[in-house]
Parts: sequence; C-alpha cells; structure tokens
Amino acid sequence: MAALAAGTVAVIVGQARRVQRIVPVAMQPPPRAEGLIGARLPGPPLTMTILGDSFAAGYGATRPRETLGVLLGTAVARRAGRPVRLHRQAFVGAMSSDLPHQVQAAVKHEPDIAIIFVGGNDVTRFAPLKAAARHLGEAVGRLRAAGCPVIVGTCPDLGVLPPLRPPLRWLAALRSRWLAHAQTDAVVAAGGFPIPLAELLNPYFEADPVRMFGADRFHPSPAGYARAAAVSLPPLLAALRAEGVIPVPGPGPAVSGCSVVRR
Repeated sequence: MAALAAGTVAVIVGQARRVQRIVPVAMQPPPRAEGLIGARLPGPPLTMTILGDSFAAGYGATRPRETLGVLLGTAVARRAGRPVRLHRQAFVGAMSSDLPHQVQAAVKHEPDIAIIFVGGNDVTRFAPLKAAARHLGEAVGRLRAAGCPVIVGTCPDLGVLPPLRPPLRWLAALRSRWLAHAQTDAVVAAGGFPIPLAELLNPYFEADPVRMFGADRFHPSPAGYARAAAVSLPPLLAALRAEGVIPVPGPGPAVSGCSVVRR
C-alpha cells in the first residue's frame, strides 16, 4: 500500500510539472477593464469592485468588454438604471492569501458592490484549502463591514480542464469540490452571497471545451467569459435586490453607449 501511494504521488507530481510546461506564463496581461460603464445613464454611479485571480481579471480576453467585470458591470448598470464605476483589484496568479491586500485597496474606493472569484490557484498550487476558505471568509467579512454586499463565485470543478489526466484530474476535481463547499460555508457565515460555479458553469465547459476554453486550454475564451457572466448574473441580481442596491424587476432602460472609460 505504501509503495502504491508513493507511486501515485510520483505520477501526480510528474503530471503537475508537465501541465505547468503546457500552460504558458501570462506574458500578455488581461485588458485594463476599469472605468465608467453606462456613462449616459442618469444619477451617480454605483461603485463596483472585482477581486480575485485571473478569472476575475479576465485573462484570455482581448478587449475590456469581454472581461467578466465589464460584462457584469454592464448588466448591473442596465438593471439599476445608473452608471457603474468599475475598479479591479484582481490579478493573474492570485490566491486566497492575496485577498487581504486586494480588500485593503478595494475599500479605499468605498464600493457599493464587491464581487470575488478565487480558488483555482489554491487548488492547482496545493495550498492548504482550509486556510484558503478562511482567507476568503475574512475578506468577505471586511467588505461587509465596509457596507457593501459581497458576491462570491465559488471554485469551479477543475477536473474539467482539458490538459489534466487521471490521477491528477481526479485530485483536482476532489480538491476543487472540497474548496467550493468550504468557501460556501465561509461566505455565508461572513454575510456574503455564494454563486456555485461548478454547478452552474461546468456543464457548458464540459459540453463545448473547444469554444469555452482559450488558447492555453486553462482559462476561458471570450465565449467562456460570456457564459460565466450569464450564469452568474441571476444570483448576482438577486443578491443586489435583496440588499436594496438595485430595484425589483421591471422594464429597465437600455445602456446606450455603454463603454469602459480608462483612467
């Protein structure tokens, strides 16, 4: 049994190293998707901040409007009938342990809405998952104390990533599912609103990986980000309505001329 366990660990380590060689280093940063969305709408802008990792930052998108933050910010502006000023603290390679620094930067903008997508790097870099969930819960608690609702996309099931092969695929799936459950508990306990990405998003990536994944087969393509925004939007709007940030459903104005204005 000991020999079998040691052999399995050796295989997983070898697979992980090969995957690291397959996935290119992020030489091209994601689009700088920050600024004012829906500038022609009336009223003062809502301030939205997005925190987390490369998924939140939009790595793999080619234009700001393809990133998750802009897609969700546009939808919120449309429903609220007000502009949205988007700030991005998320960065490529971030882990849950990086959230305290991101939150510190975010609260300076006095956000009305905070959105977090994090966890994938904790899984793939074999970080302690209990600590990762604790970092997330603390981040949510601090943002809630600053007076804004916090919406968290929990870790998707990384077993769907095309480059992964068993047994690494099985381990990634197990770790990501465990982390998603722990994140959900931590977010709810801190007063946030979790979005179960594994449940809502993974079926689309499993059904159409060629279109949903980008060139590195790890990060989403623009179509993948559009689908991620589509499945995240209903629970996001429900949370914002529950918090009184946006009005109850009704006919809303179109976001005419909606764009992101860089600083």
